[in-house]
Amino acid sequence: MKVVTEVGLAVDEKLRILKHVIEPEQKNGKEKRICIVTGTHGDELEGQYVCYEINRILKEQKEHLKGIVEIYPALNPLGVDSISRGIPMFDLDMNRIFPGSEEGSVAEHVAAKIVEDIAGADLCIDIHASNIFLREIPQARVNVNTKETLLPFATRLNLDFVWVHAAATVLESTLAHSLNTIGVPTVVVEMGVGMRITESFCHQLTDGIFCVMKDMGIWDGDVIEPKEPIVSDDGEVGFLNAEHPGIFVPCVEHWKNVEQGQLIGRILNPLTGDVAQEVKAPIHGMLFTLREYPVVSCGSLIARVLGGDYH
Repeated sequence: MKVVTEVGLAVDEKLRILKHVIEPEQKNGKEKRICIVTGTHGDELEGQYVCYEINRILKEQKEHLKGIVEIYPALNPLGVDSISRGIPMFDLDMNRIFPGSEEGSVAEHVAAKIVEDIAGADLCIDIHASNIFLREIPQARVNVNTKETLLPFATRLNLDFVWVHAAATVLESTLAHSLNTIGVPTVVVEMGVGMRITESFCHQLTDGIFCVMKDMGIWDGDVIEPKEPIVSDDGEVGFLNAEHPGIFVPCVEHWKNVEQGQLIGRILNPLTGDVAQEVKAPIHGMLFTLREYPVVSCGSLIARVLGGDYH
């Protein structure tokens, strides 16, 4: 275990960011280095299981390790402890303060130290879950400006979907953007739902990470042949938002093809017993985001559909 940074808090407590560094038994000084980071948002727990699985496999088969693996399971430990998305004492979204500042507030100082610690890595995989409201299929999100660098990694991660999004939607204050800016290729993975662990998704991504590690020469053990993801390069995405408040009950499965106008679910009014809205697909395509939390308000996101024919 290594301490990335440590900051004093009230009542003689300390905010400590830890990482686990796993190195090969025989080193030649030319080893590639991969960083697995998660826990930026305290309510996103899928990455915790992935970190456990990577640690477990490396511990059991260390003879196959030929590079350096650094695992950061909780960049926001206060958020994980208090089950809150942001940094609880500061009411801040940690993924909106990078690259931070060593001379800034506690949160900015921690952010700057994290970036400094990861700098120089050959690849970083930033694992996120969705929030508590939406369920996402395992996907990588890549900015169009970094597409050429990141797509070869993203398509080998055994994911279902790679979303190449436009430059206009880039948030410059995220960890991924800050690391890509300083030359550390960083792929953002999003999967599952907040405050939950979807074991099948976690195993799927873990298999993919070992595939990428083998491609990079960090791992020489057995790996699967990763699935080929759907790559959406500025493809049409249809958004479904609630027009009425109520309780949303889906009637289709996640990650299935839907036809334009097909019923996705209903928004129910428990007070009157009426169906407030029949939610229908705006376009023909694949349902890759689906509402998980039933309570909706006007404007709440219900689903996202990737336009086109997919199987």
